[in-house]
Amino acid sequence: MNKIYLLIGGNEGNRFSYLKQAITNIEIFCGELLKTSSIYETAPWGKTDQDLFLNQALLIQSALDPVSTMNTVLEIEKKMGRKRIEKYGSRIIDIDILFFNNEIVNIPQLKIPHPEIQNRRFVLTPMNEIAPTFMHPVLRKTVHELLEECPDQLAVKKIIE
Repeated sequence: MNKIYLLIGGNEGNRFSYLKQAITNIEIFCGELLKTSSIYETAPWGKTDQDLFLNQALLIQSALDPVSTMNTVLEIEKKMGRKRIEKYGSRIIDIDILFFNNEIVNIPQLKIPHPEIQNRRFVLTPMNEIAPTFMHPVLRKTVHELLEECPDQLAVKKIIE
């Protein structure tokens, strides 16, 4: 079985409800949910003139391979109503594959580890909660080390429900 770290997030509509729906769909179509981070409210990255996001890191266990995982999460996004209109634009849901075991995948349609992890506090903060000692297979640094060195200073705030 494969261990896969995902980041889910969105900034449109009922953000909490969409995160819950995404988790349900991931459990149905991808595999067993092993860990979840807290939910974090985060400043938009890449395009700042939009609403705040909610983000959450997940660890799942799955029999799917990397490309099948990508196709499945894209189908979940589509099923939930995601429309890809503008790069870094607002969205109902976004599901990113952060890490897939310790594998490195570099094909035109898929890059694992996600190539921007080390530059995004909104990714590293929830990942640090569930896997601080996980070693980035390319950069050879732990998630915690990457968070300590992260140049991104945008706001990331843990939400208490």
